[in-house]
Amino acid sequence: MKRRTVLSGAAFGAAALTLAAPAVAQNKRVLKLVGTFPRGFPGLGHAAENIAKQVTAATDGALTVEYFGGGELVPPYGVNDAVSTGAAEMGHTSPYFAAGKIKASMYYTNMPYGLSAGELAGWIRYGGGQELWNEAYGPFNLKPFWAGSSMAQAGGWFKKPINSLDDMQGLKMRIAGLGGAIMQKIGVSSVNLPTGEIFPALQSGVVDGAEFVGPWNDKALGLAKVAPHYYMPAPHETGAGLECIVRKDVWEEFTPAQKVIVESVISAVADETTSAFAYNNVVALQQLIAEGVTPSVFPDDVVDALGKASVEVMEAYPDGDEMSEKIHGPYVEYLKQAVFCGKLLEGQMYADRARAWGI
Repeated sequence: MKRRTVLSGAAFGAAALTLAAPAVAQNKRVLKLVGTFPRGFPGLGHAAENIAKQVTAATDGALTVEYFGGGELVPPYGVNDAVSTGAAEMGHTSPYFAAGKIKASMYYTNMPYGLSAGELAGWIRYGGGQELWNEAYGPFNLKPFWAGSSMAQAGGWFKKPINSLDDMQGLKMRIAGLGGAIMQKIGVSSVNLPTGEIFPALQSGVVDGAEFVGPWNDKALGLAKVAPHYYMPAPHETGAGLECIVRKDVWEEFTPAQKVIVESVISAVADETTSAFAYNNVVALQQLIAEGVTPSVFPDDVVDALGKASVEVMEAYPDGDEMSEKIHGPYVEYLKQAVFCGKLLEGQMYADRARAWGI
């Protein structure tokens, strides 16, 4: 029986190539993958669609994955619920959108002034984070996988300039995750809106400012057209993570080879997604500047207030939730070590590099 190579690349091990075409054709299974982000949206929508296409191709259709973008089959923030309850078999989203039911999921997107994208991936893969993640999601019939990162995110677009902390008082802002709690502590009223509602809310004045992701995705939404003052970075998303989830009972029904394929595809797309954001954020920022945008950092008094509020929000977060309390200790211990290492290594490298190039 001939064996066919379905995908190239180191991410796919030999086990991913052991399913022969005639055998899998007799056992075709259709899986629905629901996403939070719009179909075709740069990075985020493409990632979910790529997982669906590549799992289908790598199994020669034995697992045929049908992709549904945000809002097409389930509400954008209802991905985890849909997979958990059986409306879909797979999902692609940011973990913190499930925090209303799975509080500990917040640690796997980002905590305020938390881990960078690389640090978060490292902690999940090598620091025990995956085992804790499995434990947190298990009771909800979910199997979670790291699906990459949108990297360090921008602080937001505002209709008026922010020259001091006083300028933040009373503003209404779209902001996700624990960013809302942080902003409220410094005098900003916050609301979380799905992707498709951000531009019209900012345009109409429902909100005075909005953060979404970073230059690549923010440019795609056209936020500069209605709020020209762009500030960065975001205190609450220093390396925001994405996840791909599989309903646990479905996962357990996969053959060993199918499990290898699915996990390998998700891992490969995770790396593709992170790389895409790393490159395209750079390109998009230059395009925004060419279009007249002047990116800025927040004033010092705003940064100080955000830092104080961030630590307070993070330290209080796990209270009363057993799983969050279990994750919090190992996460913060590694975070502090990473901050120390990063300050000496990458942080100083960035500063020295800018100095060398006169930027």
